Amino acid sequence: MDFSSKTASRIVGVLFIVAAITAIVGVILYKPILNDSNYLIQGSAHAHQVVLGAIMELILVVSAVGTATVMFPFLKKYNRTIAIWHVCFRYLEAVMITVGVVSVLALLALSQAYVAAGAPDTASYQVSGTLLKAVHDYTFLLGPNFFLGINTMMYSYIFYKSKLVPRFIPLLGLTGSVLILLAALLEMFGVIDQVSTWGAILALPIFANEMTLAVWLIVKGFNGSAK
Repeated sequence: MDFSSKTASRIVGVLFIVAAITAIVGVILYKPILNDSNYLIQGSAHAHQVVLGAIMELILVVSAVGTATVMFPFLKKYNRTIAIWHVCFRYLEAVMITVGVVSVLALLALSQAYVAAGAPDTASYQVSGTLLKAVHDYTFLLGPNFFLGINTMMYSYIFYKSKLVPRFIPLLGLTGSVLILLAALLEMFGVIDQVSTWGAILALPIFANEMTLAVWLIVKGFNGSAK
């Protein structure tokens, strides 16, 4: 494997780790505006924290697009069609996350307007707030769940067939992709909540896959003898 291939594999590994960290930190930082019952006041009171959460998610977007584009030259050697699909669905995941960021920033602006108004008509603000929170919830469901499951399934399939990485890693990825898709469907039908114990359990294998893959790519890189 030449130097550029090693560098590319390390970049992918680092980007997977950055994506995981920023996704988790973003969820934590959003708590005052997305999880507090008094979000119309708490959002404005924690404005800098919410903006930092948005920045974390934007870094997540860049990382997600980066993993797809850097992996594409490797994946296309073995299945160009699926490699292109992988990039497309990764971009869709990034777009959904970006729309979610916009909805949170709009919700922050609503919170700040509510506080500045002094004694406004709370009901009208709550209607707008409920709508913006719903937009975020559905983008969170479609991006980091539904589309993530599809694009993970695609690159894991190519990894399994090509042996670019040890097969236990793509097997974990294929399992995780099925479970995260299941989680998305269960959330759509209201069987489980998005942020719940069952949601975390179903998301754990895909998280384990990404971290295992990241460490392997940083330490070992892609298998240069894969055919």
